[in-house]
Amino acid sequence: MSTQTLARTVDEPPVRPARAKRTWSPYFFLLPALVLELAVHFGPMLAGLLMSTLKLTQYQLARWWEAPWTGFGNFEVVLDVDQPVGASLLSSFLVTLCFTLIVIAASWLMGTAAAVSLQNTTVGRGVLRTLFLVPYALPAFAAVITWRFLFQRDNGMLNHVLVDQLGVLNEKAFFLLGSNAFWAQCVVAIWRLWPFAFLMLMAGLQSIPAELYEAGTLDGAGPWRQFREITFPLLAPVNQVLVLVMFLWTFKEFETPFVLFGGSAPEEARLINVEIYQNSFVTWNFGLGAAMSAVLLLFLLLVTGVYLLATRRKVHEA
Repeated sequence: MSTQTLARTVDEPPVRPARAKRTWSPYFFLLPALVLELAVHFGPMLAGLLMSTLKLTQYQLARWWEAPWTGFGNFEVVLDVDQPVGASLLSSFLVTLCFTLIVIAASWLMGTAAAVSLQNTTVGRGVLRTLFLVPYALPAFAAVITWRFLFQRDNGMLNHVLVDQLGVLNEKAFFLLGSNAFWAQCVVAIWRLWPFAFLMLMAGLQSIPAELYEAGTLDGAGPWRQFREITFPLLAPVNQVLVLVMFLWTFKEFETPFVLFGGSAPEEARLINVEIYQNSFVTWNFGLGAAMSAVLLLFLLLVTGVYLLATRRKVHEA
């Protein structure tokens, strides 16, 4: 290459690649999926809100668009705690709140204990993981119907063991009636939910560097102090998501009481979704049931928003 050619090549500015033109083709192909997704999620929601403003019973169900318009009349009935419908909804709300707090606390403690225990376990770790995840993998109907057989008074295995084998009880107990029904429901829900907490926390523990525990051991920190100073703070992001998801799942629980009690739960164990089901498909008042569903939706949205704001502010301050 000559000197003149070399000089001209050096002086010339580098050739920039042509800027790619923005195209809307990808968005066009994603549009049908987006529309269907929005329709699946928001279609039933809007239909439920519309039903909540109608006096819709079994007599208008065939021609629901001709049902009388009530406006906020259904919400006034639902939120009036001095009337039977409002008082029953408030009772089921309080039962659901206590049920949710107990199930979340027990599931989180059991999941945390199992995940931390298996963190350094080498012998039989895979087998224990599989056994712990069995309740989460089982279909809900099969799992709950098994518990229902265990809780039966006459032929249930639990009464057989407690009365006939161990002699702990003098007579067979009614586990699915009265206040015992609430605790039986909690046991089944905890048994089904805690493996999910274990799975999430076990995944979170894998992201914590082992060097931190080695440094803690050299500094003389015992297992409890390592958990308090290392494990628990570094699991905070996982716990924030885990607690919110478990709260939403548990507060909307329907499968467990419906299968366990056959669709008609005792008053002491009647969750809010069962109350909505009773008003919608037993008394055939779909307008009241839709209004209850709307109130439940607003409550869950409010709790979720407050929780996210609180956790975000806490993380920002940290």
